[in-house]
Amino acid sequence: MSENTYYGDYLGLSQLLSCQHPRSVSVGRPAHDEMLFIITHQTYELWFRQILHELHSVLGILQQKIVPDNQMGQAVSRLERICEIQQVMIQQIQILETMRPLDFLDFRDLLVPASGFQSFQFRLIEIMLGLPGQQRIKYHEHAYYESLSEEHKQIILDAEKMPSLFNAVEAWLERTPFLRFDDFDFWQTYHEAVEAMFAQDRERIEHNPLLSEKDQAFRQRQLSNTMAAFELLFDTERYETLRSSGERRLSHRATQAALLIMLYRERPILHMPYRLLNTLVQIDELLTTWRYRHALMVQRMIGAKQGTGGSMGYNYLIKTLDAHRIFGDFTQLTTFLIPRSALPELPEHIDQRLGFAYGSTP
Repeated sequence: MSENTYYGDYLGLSQLLSCQHPRSVSVGRPAHDEMLFIITHQTYELWFRQILHELHSVLGILQQKIVPDNQMGQAVSRLERICEIQQVMIQQIQILETMRPLDFLDFRDLLVPASGFQSFQFRLIEIMLGLPGQQRIKYHEHAYYESLSEEHKQIILDAEKMPSLFNAVEAWLERTPFLRFDDFDFWQTYHEAVEAMFAQDRERIEHNPLLSEKDQAFRQRQLSNTMAAFELLFDTERYETLRSSGERRLSHRATQAALLIMLYRERPILHMPYRLLNTLVQIDELLTTWRYRHALMVQRMIGAKQGTGGSMGYNYLIKTLDAHRIFGDFTQLTTFLIPRSALPELPEHIDQRLGFAYGSTP
């Protein structure tokens, strides 16, 4: 007969609750708020561990050559769980902000040169999501992992050699079977629909009696700029040039598939893929929100001072907001969505295959 499981033993509470060692106490000048500082950051590390646990699972699912429908649901569910964790992480900043700047100064100097920048788990999350090394803002003009211990540095370097979630999603999108199916060519049909939409837009501008000449000229310029963006999307060579320069990351075929999913997301077969793409965008947005709230908190606590790790503090953190976006390509795809009324009707046999009847025996 096995022993009964005891709550404290199962959670390892003896070890967990003995992991707080305020430096201010050890030097004989206890700072009350250092305990809050330690527990908040330890809690972040626990959430990071859970996020990594979810990402390992999702990567395992999406890296399969064929992703079973039920496992796709699991992947989306676990990504959505990451979003919920991120919401909690953002809210935790409010708890830390109950510590005032003078309270922080009571023990801040004791932290040098330790810094949240040395959180190797957070760096692992960025890597597993798909943030490339060349996209990172440099830290002290050195590679970001140079401030880590040798053990953690090796973990990071090994992780950079592995496929990321971005890579897995891109490869999964490229396998989308509905871009060309029987006599249906999505890209050609979508291109024709876009040209028809722009022709209607131009006609409405030219024949609107309520617009002055100046207003008409302004709207024509706006329309021309939008058309230029679409033309770039349809020009494969120019698109690949943007990829080479780093302005785009997603392959052209994966971009086509993502647009198909977004435009026809109400079809049953495409509903779960749409949730996946939407959740990736949400993860990116929440990560950016967390970075922003963290930067504001740092500015509030130390102003223009350097961070304990030697960075430029707020100025460094604020630069990472745009530079460290991971799924920006998916966000930008909303530029190329067209109204439902402008969407071409799918051939009946294609529409059926995008429904629950796909794959069933006639």
